[in-house]
Amino acid sequence: MTIEMLSGFLFLFILILYLILLPALGYKVEIGDIDAELQKINEDPKKFQIGIGLALIHNVLVITLTIMLFIVFSQYNIILGIVWTIFRIGEGLILIYNDKNYGGLLNIARKYSSTSGAEKTSLSDLGRTITKTKSSTFYFAMIFWSIGTLAFSIVLVSYEVAPPFIGWLGIVASITVGFADGIEFVKHKKVFFEAIGGLVALLFEILLGVWLLFYV
Repeated sequence: MTIEMLSGFLFLFILILYLILLPALGYKVEIGDIDAELQKINEDPKKFQIGIGLALIHNVLVITLTIMLFIVFSQYNIILGIVWTIFRIGEGLILIYNDKNYGGLLNIARKYSSTSGAEKTSLSDLGRTITKTKSSTFYFAMIFWSIGTLAFSIVLVSYEVAPPFIGWLGIVASITVGFADGIEFVKHKKVFFEAIGGLVALLFEILLGVWLLFYV
């Protein structure tokens, strides 16, 4: 298996992890009812731990994929290669830090189930702070994703190393997601084109993964 094929496989595997396996284990970017979430974690702590473990694996794979793409494509433009590598690795490191903190909910959930009154309220507030920080940090990481993906997509389009429509999808996705998550991070306000950006980003990564795996 060539490094291009392995990169394509990782693109698709990362998507499967993030879109299917992690949600199946209850992993969420945003949590509305923290009290219900703490009770749910305490009922099945093993499931929560597996979810955190897979999330960390996902983040490490993001960094691994970034390095592999740099090896393959930086020959076309080393400066853009450095830009996408710095920001995508930065994204992965931010997410690792974020998920390690999120894993702290397990200890809170254990204490939450056996307390009452003011202490229970305090634990609930602490859990709420962790989840809000997780959401905010995730949007910050997605800004890094946008910058890195934009640099990579410009290389794909400028040097015609992939079908043009794939590169243009990446450019549209990175700009849309970057603006949407930037607004979410700064103003804590969702915008109507956030979902559109997410769908375009998903299509871009699926097509790029398939192209690398089967057609390079």
